[in-house]
Amino acid sequence: MISVILIWLYMLITTFTVGYGVLRVITRHIPYHAHEQMNSFNNPRDKSGGNVYQIRYADAYFMCGIVCVTVYAQFFSLFGGVGLAANGMLCAACVLIVWLDRAAFGNVVRGLFFGRKEEISRHGGLRICLLLFLFLLFSYGTSRGMIHYDTGLYHAQSIRWIEEYGVVKGLGNLHCRLAYNSSSFALSALYSMAFLGGRSYHCCAGFLAFLLTAVCLEVVGHLCAGKLHVSDFARVMGLYYLVNIFDEMISPASDYFMVLTAFYIVIRWLDLLELEERETLPYALLCILGVFLMTVKLSAALILLLTLWPACFLLRSKKWREILVYLCLGLVTALPYFIRNVVISGWLVYPFTKIDFFPVRWKIPKGIADYDAREIQVWGRGYADVARYDISMGEWLPDWFRSLSGSDKAFVLLAVLSVCALLLYGMGMVFKLWRRRWDILLVQLAVAVSFLFWLCTSPLIRYGCVYVYLTPAVVFGGIYEAVFDLGKKRERSGQDMDQSGVGLPKSKRRILICLAVQRAAVVLIALLLVYKGFALGREIVRSHTNDYWLVQKDYENYETYPYEIAGCVFYLPVEGDQTGYKSFPAAPSVPQITLRGEGLKDGFENTCLDIP
Repeated sequence: MISVILIWLYMLITTFTVGYGVLRVITRHIPYHAHEQMNSFNNPRDKSGGNVYQIRYADAYFMCGIVCVTVYAQFFSLFGGVGLAANGMLCAACVLIVWLDRAAFGNVVRGLFFGRKEEISRHGGLRICLLLFLFLLFSYGTSRGMIHYDTGLYHAQSIRWIEEYGVVKGLGNLHCRLAYNSSSFALSALYSMAFLGGRSYHCCAGFLAFLLTAVCLEVVGHLCAGKLHVSDFARVMGLYYLVNIFDEMISPASDYFMVLTAFYIVIRWLDLLELEERETLPYALLCILGVFLMTVKLSAALILLLTLWPACFLLRSKKWREILVYLCLGLVTALPYFIRNVVISGWLVYPFTKIDFFPVRWKIPKGIADYDAREIQVWGRGYADVARYDISMGEWLPDWFRSLSGSDKAFVLLAVLSVCALLLYGMGMVFKLWRRRWDILLVQLAVAVSFLFWLCTSPLIRYGCVYVYLTPAVVFGGIYEAVFDLGKKRERSGQDMDQSGVGLPKSKRRILICLAVQRAAVVLIALLLVYKGFALGREIVRSHTNDYWLVQKDYENYETYPYEIAGCVFYLPVEGDQTGYKSFPAAPSVPQITLRGEGLKDGFENTCLDIP
């Protein structure tokens, strides 16, 4: 646990500093129209005395920093292993950022811990205590727990390749799953501290979970204020997910990074809409975070439907300079991911072979890539036999649904019901039956379309649970808020009195119904979280050991035996297909490869025929 705390402190400092530096540059060079900013985190000014855009939330600095250091680690991996040199250059960049902007940086840091000046005496101490408790709680959870099966299969090996060699040509020929190039592996390698000579730590998923928890707990303040927003429904689902993965976030699985980031994007996007943010900058930055999400797991790419919102405003206003800036930021974010794809597998997007631009010698054969893509889909549908790839949805969907747990069945049914409700809700907006909220509708459509895409392709729960949870949250939350706001509006206007003059007006009845729904929702949420919290606490007590208070639980390693290819030693598992971290390089079976040079760093070529 102590090792996790130390690494997290290092991550807090570096991600915040880098995020601050990048956002400082962006906000100083994007035109700011001086709209009134509510609940802003700080109020910086540039050296000329003019206003710059005010970052609303402290966590924006950390999330921006995470994206930046991940992109940096991926670029660095193109030239060598991500270890001591990469961290040294990162620390030097942080020192330079602080030195060049000392005064403004100090103001932001003070705001991070205490908030605005008028809030210091009232909430500063409470805020620090709560964040400190969460920090310790999640560092405890990240120090121990269950290691994901796929971590022993290929996550740990992928991270070690990045630590020692960076990117290697044709690495996917050694084991096709090493070609599943997630940017989260580069982030894990950067903060693994393997260069210290001890062990490779895996703390990044837990760190991201800690940040999301701080964001989700804002629902408590909203409940105390007596008004639930759409974002609060998403927050509750985020807390539900966080409780579920508390004993699993020790694993550097890309699924956790994807789901946690997707929750953050949707929640903060809804927050901006609820605050009636009129600047396009924060929405555009969340869209860039969406590009980063795509590099974590390509199946999450449909979240980029949200880009339609800021894009429409920018195009309509003909802000070509801003459009160019955002396009360049998105390109820089995605570029190292695609370069690494080509180097590792020979394909721009592995295992999808429809896009074939690079006739390189180390390319994974097309037949193997196609077979791998089919295997991913049938596995998500609950089958292990790739021959069942071509069966119709009507055949596999009932079997898949029956295999789900009780709670997952309930959430999937709720998500399907919410998609149907969204269609009716959208029709009501078109025919002006209630207030038109196209901004909220876009968020609802983005998560609903993502859910349907996941359901129709490879519906493994851990691949797409974020859409299963978010779709009913934002759809029914939006409908609840629309009905509540309509009742308030009609009550204020006095247009909705009962014609007989007896009884409550319709608007008052509508508000009372919404308040009753809100109170019922609060009770259900509280009971759900108490139940999940009790189950989690019982699991922690049951599996508690004193082994990990100082050092985090290591990767699970498996018995292997060595063999040689062209004079280089490789490892094969004695039983099963998991190899872990220590036996390196390893693969589940003997690959049909040849080395491109004298050593591992020169890469591999496939020698087998193009037959799956």
